[in-house]
Amino acid sequence: MHVTLLPDLTAWQRLGGAHTAEEIAQQPRLWLALADALESAHTRIDSFLADALRQPGQRVILTGAGSSGFIAEMVADQINAQWPAEVRALHTTSLLTHSELYLQRDRPTLLVSFGRSGSSPESVAAVELVRAQVDDARFLDITCNADGALAQRGQGRSDTLSLLMPAASCDRAFAMTSSLSCMLLAALSVFDSAPWPQRIARLRDLAVHGEQALRAWDAPLAALAQSGCTRVIYLGSGPLEAAAREAALKVLELTAGRVLALANTPLGFRHGPKSTLNADTLVVMLRSAQPLARRYEQDLLNELRRDGIAARVISVGPSGADTAEGDFVLDAPALPDAWLAPLWLVMAQCFALQRSAALGLTPDNPFPDGTVNRVVQGVTIHPHG
Repeated sequence: MHVTLLPDLTAWQRLGGAHTAEEIAQQPRLWLALADALESAHTRIDSFLADALRQPGQRVILTGAGSSGFIAEMVADQINAQWPAEVRALHTTSLLTHSELYLQRDRPTLLVSFGRSGSSPESVAAVELVRAQVDDARFLDITCNADGALAQRGQGRSDTLSLLMPAASCDRAFAMTSSLSCMLLAALSVFDSAPWPQRIARLRDLAVHGEQALRAWDAPLAALAQSGCTRVIYLGSGPLEAAAREAALKVLELTAGRVLALANTPLGFRHGPKSTLNADTLVVMLRSAQPLARRYEQDLLNELRRDGIAARVISVGPSGADTAEGDFVLDAPALPDAWLAPLWLVMAQCFALQRSAALGLTPDNPFPDGTVNRVVQGVTIHPHG
C-alpha cells in the first residue's frame, strides 16, 4: 500500500508515523517562522558575536551528538571559509573523551551547541567542560526546547546566548527532521557574512522550494520505498558528505537497523566501500551545486550504472543536463551546498519514513523495546583529571 505524505497525514496515524510525517511536512512553514524570528533577533545576535569572527585567534567549535553533530559538520566549512576565525565541527562524543586535543585554556573559544531537546548528557557536559577548561569561553546554544537544560542553564548569563527554534521544531517523533533543518539553517544564517536582509531572503526562498520538493517527490518516494532494498548508500561531497551521513542515519533509525545504510564521498567510494554493493542496494547521490564536484559525481554515477550491480542508482539535487530519468531534481536557488542541504534531506527523510512503514514498523517509535531512545540514555559523564 502506498501512503503518501501530504494528502495522507491522517493515514499515518494508523501506521504509527503521524508525528514523523507531520514534522517532515511542516519544515517549509517552520523555515518561514525561523526567518521571522531571526529578523527580530539579529541585533541581539550581532551584539553577542561582536567582532569575534574577525579575530584570527578566535576558535569557534560547533558541536552536537548524532544528527546534531552532523549539523555541525554540514555548516562548519561554509562558515570557516568566510571569516578569519578558526571554525570547526567537533562532536560532543569526541570533545568529552579527548578534550586535551581540542581545548586550550588561553585560546578564546565560542562553543556553539546544537540540541533538539537540549538535555542530552553530552550537550550539558560539553558546556561545563569548556567553561572549566577555557578562560575566555562563550556559548551560543541553538536548541528547539525552551525547557531543556541548555536553554535553562544559559538564562541570565552574560557569556551565553540561547537561540530558540520555532516551537513546533522540537520533534515529538524519534527521528530528528524539522529540528535538524531549522538548527542547520539558523547556524548558516547567524554566521553568514552577507547582510541580514539577504540571509532572511534565502530562508524564505528555501521554504518555497521545500514546498515544491515535498509535492513533487511525495508519490515517487512512496513507490521507491516499496522496492525492497536492504542496503542504501548515500554519497555526497563537501558539506553534502555530512548530509549523506545524516541521510544514512535516518534509514538506520527509522528501519530499526533492518536496512543497512552507509555514507561516503563519490571519490572515496571506490576505495573499498564499493564492495558493499549487491543486487539489493539502492545508491543515492546527493548532487552538489558546484560544477567541478558534479563532474566527479557524474563519473561515478556512470560507472555504477554501467556495472549494473546495484538494484538502482539515482541522484537528488539541482536540475541540470546531467540528471537522468528517476532522479529527484529541483530547480533550486543558486546557493552553496550547505544552504541547499535541507532540500535534499527532505528526500532522505521521506524515503526513510516510507521504508519504515513498508517494513511494518512504527516510524514514530521504531524501537518500542527502548534499546534506542529519543533522548540518549545510559551515558555516564566521567570527570576530567
